[in-house]
Amino acid sequence: MKKYQRVTSGAAGVPQNVETDASTRHRVASSILEHGPSTAAELAERLGLTPAAIRRHLDVLLAAGHVEAREQRVYGARGRGRPAKDFVLTDAGRSVFYTAYDGIAIEALEFLAASAGSEAVTRFAETRMARGEKRYRDRMANAAPGTTKAQALAGALTEDGYVASTLPSALGEQLCQHHCPVAHVAERFPQICEVETAAFSRLLGVHVQRLATIAHGDGVCTTHVPNVRSTTSDMTPSERPSS
Repeated sequence: MKKYQRVTSGAAGVPQNVETDASTRHRVASSILEHGPSTAAELAERLGLTPAAIRRHLDVLLAAGHVEAREQRVYGARGRGRPAKDFVLTDAGRSVFYTAYDGIAIEALEFLAASAGSEAVTRFAETRMARGEKRYRDRMANAAPGTTKAQALAGALTEDGYVASTLPSALGEQLCQHHCPVAHVAERFPQICEVETAAFSRLLGVHVQRLATIAHGDGVCTTHVPNVRSTTSDMTPSERPSS
């Protein structure tokens, strides 16, 4: 995997000719990719580094245009003092982890849409997703006992490069995809996200709702999964893979 290269520019906050640790910087970027928008304090705790060291690496990533700082979202009453900043990967930062040929894919789908209509793009997305859906269903059926269906799906998605995880919510779970190999294509063709969401509903046996997507500029693709049967062992015969 390509690593972030050393930056020795004179950008604000980044001293010239300072030797930086590309490996550690890659760890910082990977942590943001895996966990989503993160504060400097969260990164320091997660990676076992000092806040000063984290800020130094963030300065380099900011100067390179690989991360950007956003005001942290606060739910409920805001406390005193300046709100912490969340650091998120930019398109340039995500491109370090991409292997898809986005430009060629977009051109091909634009040609398909122009020659056969937008419905043809949807049919393509459905055909592509059908193969993944079968694979995910098989993996979910073989998940460890006690694993929720959302957790099993997250594991299957992670194996396909989506760096997925789940979080508990008041009314169910949130399925979080911290990486999207086709984000640039999905930005141009939202049918890809719509077809994927419909597949998640079928796999989980409940209507799910997309709350955020990387393709729309959010840090993480987040899908709300209402409370469902607790584990994969509760799948009905029709939900299990055919033999």
